[in-house]
Amino acid sequence: MITRISKPGAKKRLVRGGLVAAILIACLVPSTAQENLGRGRVTGQVVDNSGNPIEDALIVAQSLQSTAKLEGKSDRKGNFAIAGFGTGMWRFTATKEGYASAFVDQEIRQLRANTPVRIVLEKLTGLAAFQADKAGQELLEKGNALFEEGRYDDAVRIFEEFSQRYPEVYQARINIASSHFRKGDLESAETEYTQILETIRKAVGGYSADKATSVRALTGLGEIQLAKQNFEEARDFFSQGLALSPEDEAAAYNVGEIFFSNQQIDEAIKYFEMAIRIKPSWSKAYHKLGLVYLNKGDFEKSLEYLRKFIEIDPENPEVPTVRNIIDTISKMKK
Repeated sequence: MITRISKPGAKKRLVRGGLVAAILIACLVPSTAQENLGRGRVTGQVVDNSGNPIEDALIVAQSLQSTAKLEGKSDRKGNFAIAGFGTGMWRFTATKEGYASAFVDQEIRQLRANTPVRIVLEKLTGLAAFQADKAGQELLEKGNALFEEGRYDDAVRIFEEFSQRYPEVYQARINIASSHFRKGDLESAETEYTQILETIRKAVGGYSADKATSVRALTGLGEIQLAKQNFEEARDFFSQGLALSPEDEAAAYNVGEIFFSNQQIDEAIKYFEMAIRIKPSWSKAYHKLGLVYLNKGDFEKSLEYLRKFIEIDPENPEVPTVRNIIDTISKMKK
């Protein structure tokens, strides 16, 4: 899966695979289903880095649980309102010509007032040529498509061609590093991620100036060390990434997923628990911890977290399945 990168100030999910900033990538896929729509309503505002309102920004709300999608536009004060949401996690992506796209993930409820969504867009500089070059956008989209098809050598060739055309868009090299990683060329991937971090230090003055790309590169290096069974080094890179975005529960959660998929259960638990400390009301982390403890054979802890998941999010579609798991665990304990 390719990662869509948001700009600083916007929450995001950290996942495997790389991708350049949302301004550089493929169009949204049309929705063909009406799942997860309902009576929920969300208001919000789109502003620039200085807090000034951005008019006529397109806001696309995409369900993270189905293909449901809603849209709206900001007014002259940057405000927007969208109705029709079903309960669950939604991703709000704002786009406006001349600005880098950004997104915020937020849990939405139908039967209560939802927290207003605030999206900060960073004005683009030095990318005017790219924005005006449809061929350049199509080139990057072609590379993304090849990546999705698993044609990593071809993807690298396309991404390299793009980087030669737009060397100032250093974020594109995340795609190259991810392609190398996915095809098992760990050394080339490590070299790319390391060079990206060095470029960030020189180009913008430090990791915090481009958190999104820095976190992705640090996490990529962590995944490489994990693949090499260098667990201490992996933990160090993941920790550096999380230190840049300590408020991001999704980042902690996804690091936990990486450790869990590599059967590093105790390490996975630490990061899932971190996600809960960051956002105690986020049910997904409780759900995952319940399954992790079940995998570990700690039935008491598993029941504790699974029951907490149901308590926090009784409307979640996973609740019936979780109830069945609880019943099974309870019978096993007798």
